[in-house]
This record gives sequence, structure tokens and C-alpha cells, in this order.
Amino acid sequence: MSTAPRIIARLKNRESSKAVFETQFSLFPESHPMSLKAQLTEDMKTAMRAKDQTALSTIRLINAAIKQFEVDERTEADDGKVVAIITKMVKQRKDSASIYTEAGRQDLADKENAEIEILHRYLPQMMSAEEIRTAVETVIAMTGASGMADMGKAMGVLKTQLAGKADMGEVNKVLKAALSS
Repeated sequence: MSTAPRIIARLKNRESSKAVFETQFSLFPESHPMSLKAQLTEDMKTAMRAKDQTALSTIRLINAAIKQFEVDERTEADDGKVVAIITKMVKQRKDSASIYTEAGRQDLADKENAEIEILHRYLPQMMSAEEIRTAVETVIAMTGASGMADMGKAMGVLKTQLAGKADMGEVNKVLKAALSS
């Protein structure tokens, strides 16, 4: 085989390989949104450039919590686990803010509330009170729950359906009110 056909064959292979690579590993794929961990990394870089210390420290805390989970569980944290970790962090910060407010330390409560605002950026849109009420009524009808004795059964279904979408404390209150009436 002469040199010219080999060079042409190589160029064709290179072009087809490049096209396959670009379709599979696009820098900004429209069909695959950025994972939460990648989004956190990008936002950390942005916070560093903007010298936003509150956002930077909060994002570092999130990353530390994710790393701790991955080390403890010996597994990679997917977006669902990251949302669960951030939800837990929001709950901790809300508790801390209320304790600081009761103790008269508004400066520390404000710091916790600022962190909560940053954490909410990475959580999915939470359900409204009306949407929670509708979901509770649907589950009560579906499970046939009629009293407080059936609360565990209904709550189990609600936890699987509303995980990460609603504050489970609020869901519990709405369910108790619905079952006690």
C-alpha cells in the first residue's frame, strides 16, 4: 500500500474519531445537566474570584460534608445523596439560628441565615403548603388511613414520594391535622 492512501485513511479515522469524541464528551451537553458536585466546584471557583467569603465557606462546608459521607459509606455521592446532605445542613442551620435568636445573639443567627440562603441554591424547588396538603389528602385516600393509628403507613408513603421536595416536618404536621379531624 502506498503512502498516500494510508495518510488519507488515517485522516478519515481521525475525523470520525474526533466527531465521536465531540458528540460523547461535549463540554456543555444540553441533555445532561451539570451534577451538583460539579456545580459546587464551579460555584466555589466563582466565589473565590468574587471574594465572596460567605459563599466560599458555605460551599467548602458542603464539600466537606459530601467527602465525609463518601469516606464513611465508601461510595460516590450521587445528586440524590448530595440533596439529602444539603437538606440536613439546612435543618441544622435553622435549629442553630433559632437557638442563637433565643439567646440574643442576632449576629450569629444572621450568619446562619446567610448560609441557609446559599444552601437553598442547591436544593430543588420545595413544595408549597397547598401542594403538601394535596399530596397528603391523596395518600390518605390511597392508603385508606382513617386515624392516628394509620399515620406510620401514610407517612412511609409520603416519605418516598416527597423526599427532597418538601420539609418532612411540615408534611408530618399536615398529616397529623388531617388524620385527627
